[in-house]
Amino acid sequence: MEQETKSEKKMKKSLIASLMESGASPLRPPPFKEDTYHHQNLKPSEKKALADLKDMLHSTSNFQESMWGIPLTMTSESEKSDVILLKFLRAREFKVQETFNMLLKCLSWRKDFGTDFIVDEDLGFKELEGVVAYMNGFDREGHPVCYNAYGIFKNHEMYDKIFGDDEKLQKFLRWRVQVLERGIKMLQFKPGGVNSIIQVTDLKDMPKRELRVASNHILSLFQDNYPEMVACKIFINVPWYFSMLYSIFSPFLTQRTRSKFVISKEGNVAETLYKYIRPEDIPVQYGGLSRPGELTSGPVKPASEFTVKGGERVNIQIEGIEGGASIAWDLVVGGWDLEYSAEFVPNDVGSYTIAVEKTRKMTVTDKAVHNSFTAKEAGKLILSINNTASSKRKVAAYRYLVQKSVV
Repeated sequence: MEQETKSEKKMKKSLIASLMESGASPLRPPPFKEDTYHHQNLKPSEKKALADLKDMLHSTSNFQESMWGIPLTMTSESEKSDVILLKFLRAREFKVQETFNMLLKCLSWRKDFGTDFIVDEDLGFKELEGVVAYMNGFDREGHPVCYNAYGIFKNHEMYDKIFGDDEKLQKFLRWRVQVLERGIKMLQFKPGGVNSIIQVTDLKDMPKRELRVASNHILSLFQDNYPEMVACKIFINVPWYFSMLYSIFSPFLTQRTRSKFVISKEGNVAETLYKYIRPEDIPVQYGGLSRPGELTSGPVKPASEFTVKGGERVNIQIEGIEGGASIAWDLVVGGWDLEYSAEFVPNDVGSYTIAVEKTRKMTVTDKAVHNSFTAKEAGKLILSINNTASSKRKVAAYRYLVQKSVV
């Protein structure tokens, strides 16, 4: 995360500033282009700043520190260590002394906080895992994706349980750092590689005033100790007032900061996320096909994407199903609000069509369809999506797996 300007610091106490530093808008600036960290792409002044910073580290008595398992002064890991040092330099606008001070302070914090061992700790937040903050899959360019959703804390009992006093808050912050450290372990730290993560923040039902203190703490921790670790910040289910306030405050943000933001109103979540993340890697609650535990059960089967135009009916035909074979399928349409059905049509003209799933209205809150069927005879499965009652175009995805009968 980059260094704040004076204007940004003034806004830090507000909720909006806290959220921004931690989408799709037609006025969105050109997308953020992540640094390649190739030396040939650095300006002469930036190369000199890197060399000066390395000299300062080497000249520091008994300096043998490392970050994320990468020694900062060992020539054998120079490419990886340079990526880390360049992140800190970028955060301090390549001012060497300020970068050196930031780096030493961060190393001291990491030692005191015990970040090198935090990933394996059991912090007792099982009810928050996969709900509040969690890593889930990758974007289309290979960046690990971290999802954040704080709507659960609109429940006062849950809020008091997690944030009831300073000790609880500190424990939560430790858990939040643990989630981020898990994501960082997936990074490559090499020039031209995947060196940052994507953040998706769900603002639905988020208790604004209550979480201001926690938001500011998280913001400060990440700004001071994880510079340039986020390539893109996607805000989904954005309320109208957030969009209005963002339009007011955005002129005070740097072009680089604004380019990292994607703002998506409620109802456009799936359409926005599909631009950055494949459907099979998007959680089902956001219009994708990813379910809890799926990522640990082997490689994820890719999905096929398509669109359903307003006033259109789409039939997906899965042919070549043999008698005795079983077929399992997943299907989702972003923002549903249409009719769906599934039927099996035997090849034998004398056989009857089977209504596997009767026609039903799918609401905006429905998650992906996940079903299976065993065919007694050869035929085809037809998945029907009826959007004729709507004028809105919608993104959609499906995948299937056919297993032949084992005799």
